[in-house]
Amino acid sequence: MSEEKTLEKIGKITLNLKHYEGSDIYTDGDVEDELLNIVRDLSPVEYVRVIEERGSWPILYHLSPLRENIVDWLPIKKTDKVLEVGSGCGAITGALSRKAGSVTCVDLSKKRSTINAYKNADCDNVTIHVGNFKDIEPDLDTDFDYVCLIGVFEYGQGYMGSDKPYHDFLNILRKHVKKDGRLVIAIENKFGLKYFAGCKEDHVASYFAGIENYANGGGVRTFTRNGLEKIMKDCGVKKYHFYYPYPDYKFPTVIFSDKHLPKKGELANNLRNFDMDRMLLFDEKNAFDGIIEDDLFWLYSNSYMVIIGEDVQEEYARFSNDRADEFAIKTVMETVDGKKVVRKYPISQAAYPHILSMKDSYDKLCEKYEGSRLKMNQCEIEYIEDMPVATFEFVEGVMLSELLDACLEKNDEEGFKALFNEYYERISYNETAKVADYDLIFSNILVNGDEWTVIDYEWTFDREYPARELAFRALYCYLLESESRNKCNMDEMLKILKITEKDSEELRNGELSFQKWVTKKRMSMSEMRDKIGYKIVSPQKYIEENKEKECIERVQIYENKGQGYSEAESYFLKTAEFTGNHMEMDVVFDGNVTDLRIDPLMDACVVLIKELTVNGYPLPDYSKKYIEVNGRSLKGEVPGFVFPTSDPNMNLHVSNMPLKGENTLHCVMEFARMPEEIGANLMQSVKRIF
Repeated sequence: MSEEKTLEKIGKITLNLKHYEGSDIYTDGDVEDELLNIVRDLSPVEYVRVIEERGSWPILYHLSPLRENIVDWLPIKKTDKVLEVGSGCGAITGALSRKAGSVTCVDLSKKRSTINAYKNADCDNVTIHVGNFKDIEPDLDTDFDYVCLIGVFEYGQGYMGSDKPYHDFLNILRKHVKKDGRLVIAIENKFGLKYFAGCKEDHVASYFAGIENYANGGGVRTFTRNGLEKIMKDCGVKKYHFYYPYPDYKFPTVIFSDKHLPKKGELANNLRNFDMDRMLLFDEKNAFDGIIEDDLFWLYSNSYMVIIGEDVQEEYARFSNDRADEFAIKTVMETVDGKKVVRKYPISQAAYPHILSMKDSYDKLCEKYEGSRLKMNQCEIEYIEDMPVATFEFVEGVMLSELLDACLEKNDEEGFKALFNEYYERISYNETAKVADYDLIFSNILVNGDEWTVIDYEWTFDREYPARELAFRALYCYLLESESRNKCNMDEMLKILKITEKDSEELRNGELSFQKWVTKKRMSMSEMRDKIGYKIVSPQKYIEENKEKECIERVQIYENKGQGYSEAESYFLKTAEFTGNHMEMDVVFDGNVTDLRIDPLMDACVVLIKELTVNGYPLPDYSKKYIEVNGRSLKGEVPGFVFPTSDPNMNLHVSNMPLKGENTLHCVMEFARMPEEIGANLMQSVKRIF
């Protein structure tokens, strides 16, 4: 095939079809046609609108700008060459193109590569090689500054097809990294906490698949940190560094590292089931808090990002790009000349004024709080590659939110109240000044002894805000982050602030308006999840909601054929008919049965026997010759029993009745459920009376 026929142009992007065999082996079907239509007919500025309108997981996954966060924090320079293996529909290709000098992509699918090309048609430094990686690989350069595998390494078996595919895949990729370059892998952790908590394994769509070591097979494998380390060490990799995208690498909002791990209370954004239903087996925030406390976050992080090669100076990154473009920024902690600093970068030119305003806010707040016990974290504006960047000092201390959480854990209401009062007093200083930090939330204040430092004052306005309103917002945001914080005595806090129920409603509405202003009414990711429609199922809630029905509408029958009762010789009677508190049943048994045990309910109860016959003959009496119960008899015209246990049972000695080859026990009863404690008290009353 001539060179002209192997090269295809879409916009400014070149598709190299030299190794394309003419058909796509891998496809997601019709959704790819839908994606192609979107990227071909619409501009990228319309993607957010389309994502919200369609409410589709594939469209969110392939077109959301939040996908780019996983690479946007890397220190890729305009002089760097980047190789992206498994580029797919181009979720991160655009970000790499903006940062690097050139980007070489490899993908098996022409349809997906075409979507990538239309999506990033304005990128003049991107070439996409279409075809099998093994065929394309010999043609690739060996001097890339970065080789990126984002959500790709787990498919190594399909790429290589060898006995040790992941080792072979890694070794081949390393050949294309220059001496001082970096190989970047982003992948799920098969022991990620979300999988224990009830998320399905992403690739095989089943519960606990990775945790059970892929017992049912399949061609995809994710790894623990130790598993990845073993592969790297087997391959002779000496330099590697682990990073931890949270909540995961697909839509990360934060990137942690071993140098900067999360703190207790920080991981509260865990419901991210955009692609399928999930269970909710426990509170992941509380579980993460315990994991962090025991220094085990590295083991249970939902995703890993591994940088093979020299480490980067970036230790932490937080993305705030679920906002309007003019407020979209990223916050990065870096080590510069041996000193830690925190920098806020604009994500696009639209956010330049927002970044520049932070120095002005710092100056005004310093003036407002001069002489107070509230310190502002120093801010300076510097220009990096002609981009304004707000640089802050790195401040040591403990977040006020963490100190408040510690009080709640110990049920120390007075300690919580004292801390809150201290906070309220400090922020009330000079409150009539015509400038206010609207974002004085507890997580934005670091406490180091008596020194309280405001580390973030992004939302500072030239107007007066009563301190009680700022404190209410701080409380409101604090409580929204975790249900465990509901232990806070909100009524007491509102008394301190002198905020009425009406005030509270108005302030909550004001906060909603503020969020809509910041986001330009964009859907939040939680709203997006609801729109897509995948459910969160709580087994505990389901059990509780169905307990009453199960307790009432289940009758268990045990048969004794001379060997005593056993679960193996028991069954649930499916033909029992229930109407309200009325139950009627027929139990058929053969002539070898000497005793029948009837468990009428699965809860403590009172039972009145309206009718009880065997083969049409009523029980002669309710003595122990014919019936024994694990409750107490009631005296009255209608035979009855009190059962103070969740396992009530009636033992019928049917051998003392006239039996045939096949027999029928007919029973009609009325019942009333009760808590076991009440049943026990009623038992005592029955004992005393009778």
